[in-house]
Amino acid sequence: MRNLRGNPWATLIVISLGYFMTLLDLTIVNIAIPDVVDDLGASLDQILWVINGYTLVLAALLITAGRIGDLWGPRSTFAAGVVLFTLASMACGFATDPGQLIAFRAVQGLGAAILMPQTLTILTHSFPPERRGTAFGIWGAVAGIAGPTVGGLLVTAFGWRWIFFINLPIAIVVLAGTFAVVTEVRESRSRRLDPLGVLLITLALLALCYGLVEGQRYDWGTVVSFISIPLVLGVGVVLLAVFLGLQARSQERDPLIPFALFRDRDYALMNVVGGAVNIGMLGFLLLFNLYLQSVAGMSALRAGLTLAPAAMVSMVLAPLAGRLTDRIDGRYILVSGLLLFAAGMGWMAAIAQPDSRWYHFLPPLLVAGAGMGGTFAPMPTIAMRGVRPELSGAASGVFNSNRQFGAVIGTAAVGALLQNRLVASIGDQANSRSLALPEQYRASFVSGLRSTAERGLEVGAGSAPRPPAGVPAELAGQLREAGRQALAHGFIDAMHATIALPVAVTALAALTCLAVKRPAVRPAVEKEDRKKAMTQ
Repeated sequence: MRNLRGNPWATLIVISLGYFMTLLDLTIVNIAIPDVVDDLGASLDQILWVINGYTLVLAALLITAGRIGDLWGPRSTFAAGVVLFTLASMACGFATDPGQLIAFRAVQGLGAAILMPQTLTILTHSFPPERRGTAFGIWGAVAGIAGPTVGGLLVTAFGWRWIFFINLPIAIVVLAGTFAVVTEVRESRSRRLDPLGVLLITLALLALCYGLVEGQRYDWGTVVSFISIPLVLGVGVVLLAVFLGLQARSQERDPLIPFALFRDRDYALMNVVGGAVNIGMLGFLLLFNLYLQSVAGMSALRAGLTLAPAAMVSMVLAPLAGRLTDRIDGRYILVSGLLLFAAGMGWMAAIAQPDSRWYHFLPPLLVAGAGMGGTFAPMPTIAMRGVRPELSGAASGVFNSNRQFGAVIGTAAVGALLQNRLVASIGDQANSRSLALPEQYRASFVSGLRSTAERGLEVGAGSAPRPPAGVPAELAGQLREAGRQALAHGFIDAMHATIALPVAVTALAALTCLAVKRPAVRPAVEKEDRKKAMTQ
């Protein structure tokens, strides 16, 4: 394997495997929730923290970890992140109570935050500008593999602990490859890490992410005593403002975020687009996972398999889109990908019905998957092509942090909008369907359904309130069916209104891409043509 040292394609495989681990554990824990509840006796709040603890730590520390890579070297930092992530994964697999699992998930998030920014940095150093599109396409295709389908298969075949144990053999391969294949790069001019900046940005992002993630659960009000979600968000904004102010004064003294990065218009635009893309994609996944399981009555595994065609198409097309990005102006591929993804989302929402089957969604899923495949490669290629090598770690940290923050905003915003629309749409459905019921049962029927809608997002076809005791069997069946129909159609009405948010954000991201500059580096195909012309 040492004969491959410095080989860019071998490096790409190693780095993509490490990236795969972090994405896998970001998504598949949702599939294992029922098994974790049964095995560890976890409460709903504890389960939410098993999921959100990882996300919060990851999002809050990406910027700092990116800069650490500039100081220590991206290969060494990447390897350290892999080791920490793997040890935390094993600890998660051996957890005996919910508290242990939550704590080790947070450590997992720390390991993921350390290794994730280094992936873009290493690939940026390993590939020349005219070949990065292909590399980033393969790197981005990993996102298509690391989805809920893999998690569902592991949980079904081996049990929930194997969603963590699976990381050990992957990590062994990644670490062996890291030291045998990947070369270290030390081009940073920085000599220190700003401790005050690290503290401020970490606390700011933690507060902002916590407020957005937990806001829905606390109805955007009081958490405990005088602490409220608006207060937490306000503190996050103030800390972020203080951090940026101090960073502005320390631009000549090793800043945590070099503002020179944002003088590159393309990098600045891709940070906006990256956050918007994750708002659209994570908002879409939240909506349709809820629909498939709550309304269509699918299991988590079956829901994952239903969405799998989009992931598979994305996985196949992302490397091809990357190669095409090396040959033509990547902004047009990115615009096309974003518009296709927005069209696929809207199409799925438009045809969704309570009795829809998986094959009804195949055409729009293929369109959405093609759009995702046309997004993953051009976005980092455009973002990183003008970044100076000594700033690549900081650039990668900020870029990945913005994407994770977009994911947090997407799930929070879509969740809040969906909840708001659910209360109204289920109320309307309850009122209209109650007219077919005996008058003495109408008020309790409507109030019961409104209460179900107000309790949260876990509503659906199977969540209708039980008929009152003593109701004749025939009437009880009529009440249950009316409730089931009201909840199912109410959810679909709410989904039709809510899908407008991720679709609009994705479409706006596509328009933003039109402001990207024409690449200064001539596409690879033009260089090859010039060489051929000179030899003739």
